[in-house]
Amino acid sequence: MVVITAQRGGTFRETFSMAKAYAEARQQHGESELFDELVSTKPKIDRTRHGSPDELRQHALGELRDAVGLLEQKAQPEEVEDYRRFVLGLAERVAAAHREGGEAFSEAERAAINEVADALGRPGGSAA
Repeated sequence: MVVITAQRGGTFRETFSMAKAYAEARQQHGESELFDELVSTKPKIDRTRHGSPDELRQHALGELRDAVGLLEQKAQPEEVEDYRRFVLGLAERVAAAHREGGEAFSEAERAAINEVADALGRPGGSAA
């Protein structure tokens, strides 16, 4: 959602891309119990809970930081890395679903991907 709301336009394609990524991830069932659990349900967002896209972004980034912190305490290191890789890959895939001005990612989407990468506790993704 951080990437989807970063730039106007393309919301339908980007949302569809996110749903497709989850469906594809579910096809890899059995590789990791944690990963299976993460992708077993569609992502949900309570749009009435946030008064602005900035509030949504701040909340989502906080949730990512909290999730990584919890995983670092309770999961295996490779599971934490799988989670980071999945979320960052998802952000990049969503951004690429709608070309902005002939570019794969807009500047706003690049910034959003970098914020996601920072929240995950690792260097920026390939869009950086």
